[in-house]
Amino acid sequence: MNDKKRTIALEGTDSNGESKTADMEKFYSSLPAVGNRKKKNRFAIEFSRHAFLYLMILPGLIYFLIFKYGPMFGLIIAFENYSPYKGVFGSEMVGFAHFIRFFSAPQFMILLRNTLAIFGLNLVFAFPIPIILALMLNEMRSRSLKKGIQTVIYLPHFMSWVIVVSIFYTLLTTEGGVITQMLVNMGFENAAPLQDEAWLRPMYIIQNIWKGSGWGSIIYLAALTAVDEQLYEAAEIDGAGRFKQMWHITLPCIRPTIVIMLILKVGEILDLGFEHMFLLLNSANRNVADIFDTFVYIEGVKNSQFSYSAAAGMFKSLVGLLVVIVVNKIAKKLGEEGVY
Repeated sequence: MNDKKRTIALEGTDSNGESKTADMEKFYSSLPAVGNRKKKNRFAIEFSRHAFLYLMILPGLIYFLIFKYGPMFGLIIAFENYSPYKGVFGSEMVGFAHFIRFFSAPQFMILLRNTLAIFGLNLVFAFPIPIILALMLNEMRSRSLKKGIQTVIYLPHFMSWVIVVSIFYTLLTTEGGVITQMLVNMGFENAAPLQDEAWLRPMYIIQNIWKGSGWGSIIYLAALTAVDEQLYEAAEIDGAGRFKQMWHITLPCIRPTIVIMLILKVGEILDLGFEHMFLLLNSANRNVADIFDTFVYIEGVKNSQFSYSAAAGMFKSLVGLLVVIVVNKIAKKLGEEGVY
C-alpha cells in the first residue's frame, strides 16, 4: 500500500468528529524509534552472549586509553612556556613559538637527515626480510625442522635492546672484540666500529633485522595459511615449479597483508625508537646518530626544555599520521584494501 492509499484508508473521524489522520501519522513516526530500540536490544543480547570475548578487549583498550590517548592532553604544553610549578593551566601561552624555534634551529636539518636516512635503509633492507623468511619457512616440508628454526629466529625478539647492543659491543669493542680482531688481521689496523660514523647505520640495521625479523614473519606466516591449496595443485599440473608458484600464487595472495604492513611501517618515518639509538649514541658518532627521538629525550629530560621537546615530539607524530593517511589513499587508488 503506497502512502496515498494508506492516508486515505486511515482518514476517518472519531466519536467527536475529529480526524484520525494526525494520530495515525504520529503512530507511524514512532516506528523508527522502535527499530532503534530493537537494535539496542540486539547489541545487548550479542554482548551478553559473547561477554568473555569482549572482556578480552579490555586490557588492550585500557592500555591505549592510559598510555596513548591519556598523554595526548599533555600536548598543550607545546604551545606554552610550561613550568612544573605553575602547571599546565597556569603556564604562559606562547602559540607556535617553540615550533618556529625548532624549525629554524641548525640542528633540525641534521636530525631530519639522519632520521630519514636510517628510516630509508630500514625500509629497504629490514622490511622485506620477514617476508622472505616467511616464504622460506613455508617451503619447508619437515615440520620439526621448521619449528626448530622458528624457535631460534623468534628468540632475539624477547631480548631487550640493552642486551642486543651489549652483545654487539662485546663483539666490536677495540679491547678484544672478536670481529674487531678479525678486521685488524685483515689489514684494517685502526678498526674501531663503535667509534666510526660509517659503521653506525649498518650496525643499526643489522641489529634491527636480527631482533625483529623472526617475530615479524609470524604475520606473513599467518597470511600464508589462508592461501588455497588448490591453486598450488592446479599450478603444479600446469608444470609450474616451486619458484613460479611462489611468485604467481603465494606473493599475490599475501599482497594485501604486505600493503597493510607497509602502510603501518611508513608511519614510523620520524619515529625510529629512542632506546635502540640512544644505546648506540656516543660522542664520536653523534653527527650521524642524533635523531628526533634522542633529541626529544635530551632536550626534555636532560635540559628540562619540556615545551620545546613536546613541540618536536608533536611534529614527528603529526608527520607520521599525515604519511599514513597519504599512503593509505594511494594504496586504495591502486586497488588495495588499505588500513581503513
